[in-house]
Amino acid sequence: MHARMPFGSRPVRIVAFAAALAAIPLVVAPSAHAGPLLASVTGCRNQTMETPFLRWGDLATYVLAPNGGAESRSRWALTGDATVTPGNESYYVHDPDDRSALALPAGSSATTGAMCVHIDYPTLRLVVRNTGSPLSTLLVEVLFEDPFGNVLSLPIGEVIGTSSWQPSTPLPVTANLLPLLPDDQTPVAFRFTPIGDGEWSIDDTYIDPWRHG
Repeated sequence: MHARMPFGSRPVRIVAFAAALAAIPLVVAPSAHAGPLLASVTGCRNQTMETPFLRWGDLATYVLAPNGGAESRSRWALTGDATVTPGNESYYVHDPDDRSALALPAGSSATTGAMCVHIDYPTLRLVVRNTGSPLSTLLVEVLFEDPFGNVLSLPIGEVIGTSSWQPSTPLPVTANLLPLLPDDQTPVAFRFTPIGDGEWSIDDTYIDPWRHG
């Protein structure tokens, strides 16, 4: 059971996902056309399980997104003035030797590399900070492919933050219900976009595979 955090998210209406899901045929890999996510996906096997949010009472095991520690621009697609900056999130939940984070000012966005998720991967969690307008939120979207290789996006939540680093509450991945690979796996990526005049920083982006032992 995830502990409720003071810095959380505003869940996007589940109706929106239900409508998107209903419009997409659920197919298996042989019927799927390779789009950019399917072509570049990594991490389908031998994923390293961690418990990064244990200090906040979250006992779940997680898998780090591709270069989720943001120690370089590798595997991230950055727009606007988004960039890697010195200064890791203050808890060093991934590695005490990490030294960087992603800065996301207003008008920018950052998208992770593609990774495999399974129907057992229900949530995303990361560490965030906002030193800009307190009214700003961070929009989180999951990117996934339809059976024809078209990349679609679905909002999964809006993260709320303050000037201090804090973990977000878990956000539902939802697109893990659309298997396009063997073993009911789905290639996905995640996009983070400031809403309003925020000055966001993000670090240590994880997916929860819901394998609690």
